[in-house]
This record gives sequence, C-alpha cells and structure tokens, in this order.
Amino acid sequence: MPQLTAWSRRGKTAHVSTVLPAVTCSVQATYLTGAQPNRHGIVGNGWYFRDECEVKFWRQSNRLVEAEKIWEIARRQDPTFTCANLFWWYNMYSSVDYAVTPRPMYLADGRKFPDVYADPPELRTVLQERLGTFPLFQFWGPATTIGCSKWIAEAAKYVEEQHRPTLSLVYLPHLDYALQRHGPASPAIEKDLREIDEVCGDLIRFYEERDTKVIVLSEYGVGEVSSVIHLNRLLRKEGLISVREERGRELLDPGASKAFAVADHQVAHVYVNDPELLAKVRGLLEVTSGIEQVLDEAGKQAHQIDHQRSGEFVVIAKPDTWFSYYYWLDDQKAPDFARTVDIHRKPGYDPAELFIDPAIALPKLRVGSHLLKKRLSIRSLLEVIPLDASLVKGSHGRRPESPLHGPLCIVSDASLLATDSIDASQICDLMLRHLGDGERGGQGGRSSMGAR
Repeated sequence: MPQLTAWSRRGKTAHVSTVLPAVTCSVQATYLTGAQPNRHGIVGNGWYFRDECEVKFWRQSNRLVEAEKIWEIARRQDPTFTCANLFWWYNMYSSVDYAVTPRPMYLADGRKFPDVYADPPELRTVLQERLGTFPLFQFWGPATTIGCSKWIAEAAKYVEEQHRPTLSLVYLPHLDYALQRHGPASPAIEKDLREIDEVCGDLIRFYEERDTKVIVLSEYGVGEVSSVIHLNRLLRKEGLISVREERGRELLDPGASKAFAVADHQVAHVYVNDPELLAKVRGLLEVTSGIEQVLDEAGKQAHQIDHQRSGEFVVIAKPDTWFSYYYWLDDQKAPDFARTVDIHRKPGYDPAELFIDPAIALPKLRVGSHLLKKRLSIRSLLEVIPLDASLVKGSHGRRPESPLHGPLCIVSDASLLATDSIDASQICDLMLRHLGDGERGGQGGRSSMGAR
C-alpha cells in the first residue's frame, strides 16, 4: 500500500487497543462516543432483542446508540459545527447534518433493489444522479468489488465540495472481503490492497488540497483462522435449542429455546432463557475445544461488555477459531435463506456469504437465470452461498494477542499522538482535539476521518 505508507510517514501512527467485541458496529460506536459497549449498548453487529424474542443484525437507527456522539459534543462547544456521515454505521435518524448509508428498496413482491438513505432527502437523488445507483451488491457478498468504496469516496467528495462540513466521517469497507475469504497472509489479497490504497490516496489528496486534516483509522485486525465452532449445534444436541419447521425447513426459535448463541465472528453472546440451566450451559461451553474464555457477569464487567443486551455468557474463540450461526443438523433442513445473501434474516453473522458454492458447476448460468426471472418479475431465490464454513480463512472479534495484529490510527498532525498506542475509547477525544487545532476559531478546524 505505497500511498498510505508514504502518507503515514509524514504524520504519526499508533496501535489502537480495541474493544470487545472487535467488530464493526461496536468499535465504531466506541470511536464516536468515547464509551465502552457497556455504556453505549452496541454489544455486537447484532444481538437478541429480548422484548421481541428475535435476533436482529445490522440495525440502522442511531437511537440504538445510548451514549452522546462526537457531533453532539462538538456542536455544544461550537454551534457552527457541522458533520457529514458517509456510511459509518447507525447513521439513520441521527443528528448529523449530512447522512448517507445503504438502504435497499424491498418491494412487496419480494424483490430487492439497490438504494441509499440520505438526509437531507434530496441528497439521495443528487448523488445517484451524479454517481449512478449505489452498487449495493458490491458492498457485501460474493460479487464485492472496489466499486462500492469508490462510490462512497466520490459521494464524500461531493458533500465536501457542496457543504464543507467541519467533520466528515468516511467509511471504506473494501478490505473486509478478501481478508475474510483468503486470510491476511495470502498473496490473493494484494489486488485488494492496491485498489483501496488508490482510493485512499486519492481521497487524502482531495481533502488536503482543501486544507482539511486527515485521520486514517481501522476498526480491527483480521487474523488467520483454520477451524470453526457451531455453538448452536452443540446446544441443540443437549436439547437446549428449539426450532420450528416450515415447509420442510428449520427455523431457530429463540424465544422458545432454553439457550442459544448469537455468533458474531470470534465472539458469541449465549442467551440462557432458563436461569436454572446457567451452570449446565457454562459447563458445556468451558469444555468445548476452541473456546478460549467464557465470560460470566464478573467477566463481562472486566471486559466492559456488561450490558442488558449482552448474553448471559459472552464466549471468546481462540485465535485460529471463529463461531458460525448454524443450528441445523441436516443441510437438507437448512432454512431457505442459508444459501443466499441475507444479512437480516440470519440469526448470526455469516462470512460464507462472501463465497460462491464451489459445488455449483455453472454459477454464472445460475446467477443469469435468477436475474432473468427477476426482470420478468418471477420470484426465485439466488441460492449460491455454500454451507461449508471451512472456506473462511480470516476472522476478527477477539482482542488481538499482539498490537501488530490490531487496528491502527494514523494522523496527519503528529503532535496529536504523544505515544505509539491509543485506547479505542480515546479516539473520540483525539478527533475533538484534531478539530480544535484549526485556524477558523473554536471548533473551526476541519477534519476528515476514514474507517477500515
């Protein structure tokens, strides 16, 4: 990554001591609030909503974040402060001045079309007229490309040119894909590294030419994995999980289950609906190979993840292991969404969505047939995702054993980082100091911050 490397040498780089879990939503919430998950409430990319008895991932309402955000703090100090949020998570219905985030259109006949949510609403129309429809299907799934991050970068440029916000938050997600597919040591990731380096280099030059300071920030490091634990299958074999059968397929029934796991990369929340089974569930987890820690109430407090949204136990995998959401014991009974890209219906995170099932002889023909049916308004499922979790070679979520394997923070103003390490909860204050050193008075400094 020659452009980022050269730029970083002009400023200062620090290792970030991350939060648990080290996943997108939790880390971003900590960066933007200065609070730990036990205060801001974002205990993962998803969790069990106890009042609804449902597992939900990738929610978007900013009201789920229970701590004050950086733009609210900055606006109190300077009423002229403005903020643009380009694709950082929990972006809907926030109090930023300019917001853009993925939001597909779901039609009544089951079809899904790429789109974004924006505030003010007219920004949605302007951006897609200038840049084309947001390439949603390149954002996640087996068809991911650099096109999505390029679109976000160009959208950020437009917002800067038209509105000049005091703080721009720009999220470029590209590196997640290849690193989870191939692992961080694979030569197959070089193309992706070069691609995102080009986007970052161009964006940095754009902002710096407009007298804007830049912070480059990642949320976590991705480690090599070689094994997977199917926690819900273990719990099911003990008679703790309930499923209901619909048209020959099995659906997890969290509300009726005695215990179940919400898997999120290398961390899982295990919810126990029957308090009398706490000891049994803990004992089962503690003897499971590949699990490094089982956090009870005291353990959750020590890791600052003791929030009502957390499971009765929080389970951490060993460095080479991750957790799947799979709960069925027979692939023939897997739910219909299991073989599709469906991030909202699955009761856990599924990195297998980055792959085309290698058992499909002519995948392009199957995809083409699906697209033709879609054009003709014929309903069909694009069932191309494998049920083979062993394909995944990279994961994250646990705290890294070495800072060298964790996230980084790079600032253009070296005076803002006194040491070679910074806690994730200090990033919010770092950004505020970054803004406060500008020449336009008060919070008049201008800053751009990219994640991932």
